[in-house]
Amino acid sequence: QNPKTSAIVKQLLAEGNARELQKYFGSRMEFGTAGLRAAMGAGISHMNDLTIIQTTQGFCRYLEKNFSDLKKRGVVIGFDARAHLSSGGSSKRFARLAANTFISQGVPVYLFSDVTPTPFVPYTVTHLKLCAGIMVTASHNPKQDNGYKVYWENGAQIISPHDKGISQAIEENQEPWAQAWDDKVIDSSLLLHDPYATVNKEYFKDIQKQCFYRNINKATNLKFVHTSVHGVGHKFVQLAFKAFDLSPPFAVPEQKDPDPEFPTVKYPNPEEGKGVLTLSFALAEKDGAKIILANDPDADRLAVAEKQESGEWKLFSGNELGALLGWWIFTCWKNNNRDTRAIKDVYMLSSTVSSKILRAIALKEGFHFEETLTGFKWMGNRAKQLMDQGKAVLFAFEEAIGYMCCPAVLDKDGVSAAVITAEMASFLATRNLSLSQQLKAVYDEYGFHITKASYFICHDPKVIQQLFDNLRNFDGKNTYPKTCGRFKVSGVRDLTTGYDSSQPDQKAILPTSKSSQMITFTFANGGVATMRTSGTEPKIKYYSELCAPPGNSDIEQLKKELDELVNALEKHFFQPEKNNL
Repeated sequence: QNPKTSAIVKQLLAEGNARELQKYFGSRMEFGTAGLRAAMGAGISHMNDLTIIQTTQGFCRYLEKNFSDLKKRGVVIGFDARAHLSSGGSSKRFARLAANTFISQGVPVYLFSDVTPTPFVPYTVTHLKLCAGIMVTASHNPKQDNGYKVYWENGAQIISPHDKGISQAIEENQEPWAQAWDDKVIDSSLLLHDPYATVNKEYFKDIQKQCFYRNINKATNLKFVHTSVHGVGHKFVQLAFKAFDLSPPFAVPEQKDPDPEFPTVKYPNPEEGKGVLTLSFALAEKDGAKIILANDPDADRLAVAEKQESGEWKLFSGNELGALLGWWIFTCWKNNNRDTRAIKDVYMLSSTVSSKILRAIALKEGFHFEETLTGFKWMGNRAKQLMDQGKAVLFAFEEAIGYMCCPAVLDKDGVSAAVITAEMASFLATRNLSLSQQLKAVYDEYGFHITKASYFICHDPKVIQQLFDNLRNFDGKNTYPKTCGRFKVSGVRDLTTGYDSSQPDQKAILPTSKSSQMITFTFANGGVATMRTSGTEPKIKYYSELCAPPGNSDIEQLKKELDELVNALEKHFFQPEKNNL
């Protein structure tokens, strides 16, 4: 019943444009563990009023089956500032339609009255003991996209088999229910609650448990610039600084207010490198700020840049910031826990494609490190399991600039990560150390971990399938490569098929998934490289790392070795010319 998407479809029918109609209606968006992510527009392959209603009807029925007290506890729904004029879709509208669906079935809904960072949704699930949470956001995707992200009652993103169960329930509930389209009725409903004020108060109270140097924060002369890249982060990072007694960061004026057009950047993704930070650099130079903190548009990720002695800016990779935050959070924990026996219950996590620096710190310091599959859904669920066993999970991170620094949120959180980074930098400044110098000190103590990651774009799923089949049948059937250029392969783990050459029974320990491609190669020189497909973009990604034991300080030689390994990987395993990548 949306007049805009309806008109688009009628126009295509009038033109007899079968090709476009096939694109819109040929296949339904797939509901996976990341929920939905697609462009806004008409048809069942896009995010629009109808597909949001259908998805929420399915999710509602699935929750009814799983929770006898759903009508007592309810769900939370948050949204970012995305909007799409030509189809009339927006995150806020989708969130209201979703709320309407639940309320029509007698389920209480905690619907945020304004935009919030994504981490506020998992926080609210846990804090108010709700059955589930929905966040309407496409994070840092291009402006035409939107998404529907789902959290379970444990406050972590859903993992299998919930995605399959929800997907099945969506298929079974496609006809919109009686008042599905009339979202105005919710405004007078007693089942509608607004958690905005409560959560804003409680969240900032909870993250203060990670504030250890209030006096240094009050006194520091260090200046910070913050950009929310036209997303939702501005207000919340300002409040986080206030909660830590830090002077507010300078906000990039052109980017501080939410704008669904993202007018000053090509891609609203701070991971894409320095291009996104052009305006931040200019403001930092003008105001004499040393450090830039950049959130992605839904404020669940964080990028950090620091001005070097040379006047150049260094943009830290996700792995470098993970090393710094891991070191800092453990150091703070150690200083506040005099009982040496407590360390046996301390854990840190990172995903299998992230740097193994936390493993090196854990080995030397005596706490536990665990590796999970890629994505915070795995780290959040594992962290919750460990916490339920009485363990302390201090920190989890992944190389895609995602950090979980605070046990109150079991997902990546760019707001708490920003303010904790600011406190760490302020503390280091009292010791005349920069973040870059401290990073070097961490590597000196625990061994250099040099990483390099990139991706190839490929829009043809057949080519991707062929590329990975080729790696699995490299020298004849069911044989993996034994070398990559001049580098000898010493181990292979394939999490698509479940093969792991390093295990006695050759079966992988981590869960396997046939629906996505992922192979990790270990090399005789201490290098590791993982190739995998992306769940949300048409990319084949690779991640590589060289780990040196403490004391091997020839960093230039290590970098050269890693560069050569990556070149060989691209040439022999990706074969970009042959595969047209």
